[in-house]
Amino acid sequence: MRYSACVDMLFVRETMDVARRIRLAKAAGLDAVEFWLWSNKDLGAIEDALNETGLTLAGIVAEPFAELTRSSDHDRFLDGLAKSLEVAQRLGTKVMIAQAGPELAGISRQRQHDALVEAMARSADVLRGSGVRLALEPLNTLVDHQGYFLPSTAEGLDIIDAVNRPEIAVLYDLYHSMVMGEDTATVLADRVDRIAHIHVADHPGRNQPGTGHLPLKTSLEWLFANGYDGFVGLEFKPTDETALALVETRAGLG
Repeated sequence: MRYSACVDMLFVRETMDVARRIRLAKAAGLDAVEFWLWSNKDLGAIEDALNETGLTLAGIVAEPFAELTRSSDHDRFLDGLAKSLEVAQRLGTKVMIAQAGPELAGISRQRQHDALVEAMARSADVLRGSGVRLALEPLNTLVDHQGYFLPSTAEGLDIIDAVNRPEIAVLYDLYHSMVMGEDTATVLADRVDRIAHIHVADHPGRNQPGTGHLPLKTSLEWLFANGYDGFVGLEFKPTDETALALVETRAGLG
């Protein structure tokens, strides 16, 4: 497996310097890094660290966070998406991550679902020909993201299928999916090709694999056996120094 370190969560105890975290990821034998917001980071220093280490940037968040369930917020998101695409191309990543936004009171779920389809279709137009994909991320609403519109991986995949554009995909986070009680093989049957990126963490605690009870290794083995060939993003809170957490991660996942 090829691992990507989310440097907004890993190596945080070790240093406040994001570029230094990238170098620590290289020293730890990881294959890639990723991060959330780009607008609060020194992009020049990050670019230098990526060039120095040879690590791939596996993904960034498409800014700004927006209420994509509300059509009136789409223009603001699309303006930011164009700027995020410039950053993605500068740093060489092929994946940007989008979140759906909250479930809105007083508006039917179908109307909000349709608004998400519209947002993703318009996003595909922005990304056309770039080689960069936008990955819509379902999040759990039971522990971490109460009020989020899209806790269901199946509904996320239905949105991607409705758009039916190669620029639009799903980010499949095993932690969020399993907290919602989903079974990987069931929810992703025949649709693994819609996944642009994967995240893992264990439950309870959202710590490194091996600290909880989720069947992460079994699910990852199924995903790779059924066509996924990308990075496994390590997006967890280490219970100790990151190097020690990575030892436990590799022991748990292989």
